Amino acid sequence: MRQTKILCSLVFSLFLFVTFVSGEDPYRFFTWKVTFGDIYPLGVKQRGILINGQFPGPRIECVTNDNLIISVHNELNEPFLLSWNGIQHRRNSWQDGLSGTNCPIPPGKNFTYVLQVKDQIGSFFYFPSLAMHKAAGGFGGIAIWSRPRIPVPFPPPAGDFTLLTGDWFKRNHTYLRAILNRGHKFPAPDGLLINGRGWNGYTVTVDQGKTYRLRISNVGLTTSINFRIQGHKMKLVEVEGSHTLQNTYTALDIHVGQSYSVLVTADQPAMDYYMVVSSRFTKPVLTTTAVLHYSNSFKGVSGALPWGPTDQIAWSLSQARSIRWNLTASGPRPNPQGSYHYGLIKPARTIRLANSAPIINGMQRYAVNRVSYVPTSTPLKLADYFKIGGIFSVGSISDYPIGGGAYLQTSVMGADFRSFVEIVFENFETTVQSWHIDGHSFFVVGMDGGQWTLASRKGYNLRDTVSRCTTQVYPKSWTAIYMALDNVGMWNIRSEDWARQYLGQQFYLRVFSPANSWRDEYPIPKNALLCGKAAGRHTRPL
Repeated sequence: MRQTKILCSLVFSLFLFVTFVSGEDPYRFFTWKVTFGDIYPLGVKQRGILINGQFPGPRIECVTNDNLIISVHNELNEPFLLSWNGIQHRRNSWQDGLSGTNCPIPPGKNFTYVLQVKDQIGSFFYFPSLAMHKAAGGFGGIAIWSRPRIPVPFPPPAGDFTLLTGDWFKRNHTYLRAILNRGHKFPAPDGLLINGRGWNGYTVTVDQGKTYRLRISNVGLTTSINFRIQGHKMKLVEVEGSHTLQNTYTALDIHVGQSYSVLVTADQPAMDYYMVVSSRFTKPVLTTTAVLHYSNSFKGVSGALPWGPTDQIAWSLSQARSIRWNLTASGPRPNPQGSYHYGLIKPARTIRLANSAPIINGMQRYAVNRVSYVPTSTPLKLADYFKIGGIFSVGSISDYPIGGGAYLQTSVMGADFRSFVEIVFENFETTVQSWHIDGHSFFVVGMDGGQWTLASRKGYNLRDTVSRCTTQVYPKSWTAIYMALDNVGMWNIRSEDWARQYLGQQFYLRVFSPANSWRDEYPIPKNALLCGKAAGRHTRPL
C-alpha cells in the first residue's frame, strides 16, 4: 500500500512538473448528445440531427492553441462521426473524424475527441461525415479568437455572429442516400437556409452606429451561394484563418465548404433590413432571407431584395482574384503573415487532379484522375499504423490525369513530410467544383478558364494570394495552389459537393515521415475506436 501511494505521488508530481515546464495551453470541455428530432426548416416536418437538442449545433468558441475535449454521445440508431472543416489537427490526423481516419461511433456509445487548434485563428465549422448525415443537420460553427497579446487588424466588434448558410432538401437523408446508392444523380435542392431557418426565420439584432462581425459558412451539400445585406456594405477581414486585405463588397460569393468573416456597420436609418442568400449557377435561382434588426427600429423589412449575381462566372472569378492576404497583419502568431514568402519556394512536385463523372458498372460515380474512391471497413489510418495489408496501397492514384476508363479503388497518394508542392485542380466539366484539403492550408496562386499549361504559371500571384483550405474551380477551368506538406498524417482531399464526395470524388494523401517520432506525429490515442481488421488489437498502454 505504501509503495502504491509513493508511486501515485511520483506520477502526480511528474504530471505537475511537465504541465508547469511545458506551459500547457488551456482546456475547454464539451459534452454533446447527438439525437434525431423533428425539424421544420422549409415548413415541412423532417427528421433532423440535433446536438444537445439544437439545430444547427452549438458554436465552439475558443482561442488559438486551446485544447478542445469534446465527448460525443451517439444516440442515433446508426454509426456517426463528426469532422472539423478547416481545423488542421497538427500531428494528429487521428482526430480528423472521417471514414479513412476513424472508426464510427456505434449507436448508444460515445467517443471523446481531443483536438488542439494549434496556431490557428478564424472561422470554420464542424459537420457529420458519414452516410449523408450532413443532409440532416449536425453541423455547427467554430470561432477561433486570437490570443490577447496578438494584434488583430481591426477594432473589437460590438458583436460576433455565425451564419451557417447553404442548400437544403425536403427529403430525409436516408432517401437521398438511397438515391446515390442506386447510382442515380442527386436531385436539385428545394431551398436555402440561414442558421437552419427559411424566409425571415432568423434575426440578427444590432445597435445603430456599431460594427459587427459576421462569420458566414456555406455548410450546404451542392450549391454555391451569394450573400448580401440590403443597404449595407461588407468589409472582408478573414477567410478560413487568414486575415485579408480589407476590401469592401456589396455581395459575396461563398462556395460549398468555404467560410468568410466580414465587418458590417449599422450605419443606416433605424429599420429592419434583408440579409439575402441566393444560389449561384442554378436554374431556377433559389433565394432565402434573414433579418438585420436595428434595436431601435419600429419598422419591419420592406422593399425589393438587393441585386445579386446568378450565373455570371466572370463576376465570381474577378471577385475571387480580389481576395488578398494582409501581409502586415499578424495571424495566430505575432509575426506578420507576409513574413512567410511562399512565392520564393520552388515546388518539388506538381500534382494535377482532374474530376470527372463516369458511369461505372451502370451506376453514376465521380472520380479523380480516373479513380473513384471506395471506402473500407478498416480506416486507412489504422491499417497504416497496425501494418494491415490488403486495405490500400500507396500510389494507387496518379499524380496527373491519364487516359482510359474510370474504375473503383481505395485511392491513396504518397507524399513526403516537409515537401512543398504545386497542385492544379482541372475541371473539364460544366459545373463549379469546390475542393478541400484536410490538415493543411494552401495558397491559391492562380485560377483561370481553359486548359492549364506550364505557361499558366506566368500569371500566378506569388506575393499576396490568400491562404485557405477550400477553393473553387470554375467550369472548364483550373485552379492552382501551393502547399507546404508540414503535417504528418492521412489527410482527405475531397470534393465539398457532398454527393460527389459520397460517390468517389475524393482520395487520401499520406504525408509520411520515416522518423517515427512524437515530434512529427502523435501516437495513436488510447481511446481510439478499433473496427474492421483492426478490431481486437490494442492502442497503447499510456
